[in-house]
Amino acid sequence: MPAKRRVAQLAMLAFAVAIVMFAYANVGLAIDQKIPAGMLGYGLGLGGLMLVAYLVLAKFAPWADPLILPLVTLINGLGLVMIYRLEEVKAFGASASTQLMWTAVGVVMFTVTLIVLRDHRALQRLTYTSGALGLFLLISPLLPLIGVSQNGARIWIGIPGLGQLQPAEFAKLALIVFFAGYLVAKRDVLALAGRRLLFIDLPRARDLGPILIVWGLSLGVLILQKDLGSSLLIFGTFIAMLYVATQRTSWVLIGILLFIGGAVVAGTIFDHVYARWEVFLDPENQAFYDRELGGSRQLMQGLFSMATGKILGTGLGQGHPDLIPLAISDFIFPAIGEELGLTGLMALLMLYALLVERGLRTSLAARDPFSKLLAGGLSFILAWQVFIIVGGVTNLIPLTGLVTPFMSQGGSALLANWILIALLVRTSDTARQPPPQAIQDEGMTQVFQR
Repeated sequence: MPAKRRVAQLAMLAFAVAIVMFAYANVGLAIDQKIPAGMLGYGLGLGGLMLVAYLVLAKFAPWADPLILPLVTLINGLGLVMIYRLEEVKAFGASASTQLMWTAVGVVMFTVTLIVLRDHRALQRLTYTSGALGLFLLISPLLPLIGVSQNGARIWIGIPGLGQLQPAEFAKLALIVFFAGYLVAKRDVLALAGRRLLFIDLPRARDLGPILIVWGLSLGVLILQKDLGSSLLIFGTFIAMLYVATQRTSWVLIGILLFIGGAVVAGTIFDHVYARWEVFLDPENQAFYDRELGGSRQLMQGLFSMATGKILGTGLGQGHPDLIPLAISDFIFPAIGEELGLTGLMALLMLYALLVERGLRTSLAARDPFSKLLAGGLSFILAWQVFIIVGGVTNLIPLTGLVTPFMSQGGSALLANWILIALLVRTSDTARQPPPQAIQDEGMTQVFQR
């Protein structure tokens, strides 16, 4: 990549860290009327981590999209600011230093992935191994001794000395690799048309097996683990990748019908699914508001907070995010909405949209089908997760229990998302790198110019 492009990327990275430090200062000035004492440490820590990530990127993936790392840095940094803000009012046991530590581990995972995985296309040879690994990670919380139930959901495993880990966050990456490899091998068969209904060419009945298996897997996650979020992520991502592979709208329609049918059956049979639907339809109902588990209190409090923020917000450090239940995890989005207002929320969503756009651009630029599906799947699951959590806290769809990528406190999601970015960067590097002959011709041109 030309030196000017690398300098521009470093400048954008420095600008992202500067915005985060400015936000830190605003929080301290609003709460204590002074610059936070630990601001220099947080700034040097975040800046140092991103400088390491930049150097590794320049060395091992020099042709990668230059916008991806600055965008992730800014989103991750704003999450650190909000967690620090909650820590200052001693809410929910928030700890910005712990989150910075998890960010450091995430950057380590990012760099290790880039150094070890020199060619992402090697993952295609591990298609079924990735599928088996993803399935094992999904069911691991159901295993005795290591599985842990929390807030009515069994989605955690206990690791001695490390605390709790949510394996579904890593399972989604393994399953995306499996979906990409499988669909590359079977896309010609799955693209065959059967009977025509109205304006749509339906697939053959014998080809419905893969979508039914993934549908059954997602229902199993919903029923056995009570994890609506992971269920939606897995099934929705498979449908999107299936559409990209085959270009058949009929698969999307079949997926929607299967999801609606599964949701109706699960809501009829299982109380925890029906409770989510009740809260979604009537969150102001006092009977739902006072429920001990799965009630509408957190949803209503989040809506009240966003309404308080109005257009421009109350200002960083001048709201009451400590009144929002789970403001450090599921409901960090409404907490930001209260203090930064609708303007801040739209800016945050624009950052996510830019990140997803760069991923989809990578998918379009990729030269082989596996790379196209892998980049498309990684981009879609990030966008899908943001839509699910934002739709849940704004009561557009029922709450699912997912966290906002790169912002919510916790290690599992943060580590998995940094690995996701590493895979996307590696794919981008391969897609944007010119053919060897073009590089040689450019080098000879520069020699003659000198």
